[in-house]
Amino acid sequence: MRQHAIVIIGGGPAGLAAAISAAEHGEKDLLILERDRELGGILNQCIHNGFGLHTFQEELTGPEYAARYIEKARELGIPCLTDTMVLDISPEKVVTAVSPAEGLFQIQAEAVILAMGCRERPRGALNLPGYRPAGIFTAGTAQRLVNVEGRMPGREVVILGSGDIGLIMARRMTLEGAKVKVVAELMPYSGGLKRNIVQCLEDYGIPLKLSHTVVDIHGKERLTGVTLAQVDGSGRPIPGTEEEYSCDTLLLSVGLIPENELSKSAGVSLSPLTSGPVVDESFQTSTEGIFACGNVLHVHDLVDFVSEEASNAGRHAVEYIRRKRETNSGGCSGKQEETDSAKSSVLEILPGEGVRYTVPSALHMAQMEETLKIRFRVRNVYRNCYVTVSAGDHQLLRRKKQILAPGEMEEAVIRREALADVLPAENLTVRIEEV
Repeated sequence: MRQHAIVIIGGGPAGLAAAISAAEHGEKDLLILERDRELGGILNQCIHNGFGLHTFQEELTGPEYAARYIEKARELGIPCLTDTMVLDISPEKVVTAVSPAEGLFQIQAEAVILAMGCRERPRGALNLPGYRPAGIFTAGTAQRLVNVEGRMPGREVVILGSGDIGLIMARRMTLEGAKVKVVAELMPYSGGLKRNIVQCLEDYGIPLKLSHTVVDIHGKERLTGVTLAQVDGSGRPIPGTEEEYSCDTLLLSVGLIPENELSKSAGVSLSPLTSGPVVDESFQTSTEGIFACGNVLHVHDLVDFVSEEASNAGRHAVEYIRRKRETNSGGCSGKQEETDSAKSSVLEILPGEGVRYTVPSALHMAQMEETLKIRFRVRNVYRNCYVTVSAGDHQLLRRKKQILAPGEMEEAVIRREALADVLPAENLTVRIEEV
């Protein structure tokens, strides 16, 4: 069995950032496992700009953003096995993988970083009526067809769902000569970034119909059209509101699901709210020595946030390994007592009113750094409201926001000194206060 200090599962933006950070913090015994033929992940098909504004302070395309991290990983000499499928991860951090070049092999890791990304929700999860004609694609599949393989899925397009990929593909299909007739969204608000609604729909005169869904699909061999209808507050179609649209292509942009089959085999606890692992302030999961970052943890709106989060996960994985090695050498009882204390003093981080989920979900006080960044998404659209974080009856943060929307991830930063003043406390709660 091979051995490596840290094995990173996934060579997309999260895996690359985590590996680079681990290398820069002194751990050289790393290995990236990537199932695709190339590093870069989903960024390789995202040829539009808008990436890197936070990380590099300039606007890059997806391949350009990925290339900077790939080049950095190569400069640091980080080894990578591409075209390699990970089959299993055990709770003891034994990684089983297979590739054409290496065959079936196993790796015993001291730490594992999960960075598998996410997948699209398919038609089968939507219970759409009608036959199964050709012409129905997920938005990401259509993006790969157009941007990587140079093939057009169709010429008359309806898009169901207003996630960022769907909005971007509305613009992309228009630029390639297709007619995008409408974007329909089940919810009363868009699931994408405001800037994408403006740049991808409004700039091209593409209508967005909120509180609408597809209630019928026409065509048997090839899609010939769809029927849209308005829905009520419970998501049920309202009779008499049906509209028919002729089209040969239906793109589905109806949500992303973190790719966590391997996490389950490793015994990692998953959140029912995010479908990703439950992690603490160091991005460590419920299985000791296994860390998670990027879209496998929770779906992000900006890749810059993925890179930031993954860099922290890589650093914490190195710190974990060092603590374990010092403990095993028998010369660091003080540090072991500190670690035990950290495990015993744990604050749960809870989503309160108006908040759908928070990441992280737990905080070990003894391991808390000077600040803690809590990322979260809201349940609805809120205007002129306050984001508050409290520990019991003590308010740690109250910040005014002009607008909050489910499509945009938010963050709240808590200082260690502020939290120390209100201990002991059992939990932190992030909530939205409406004026």
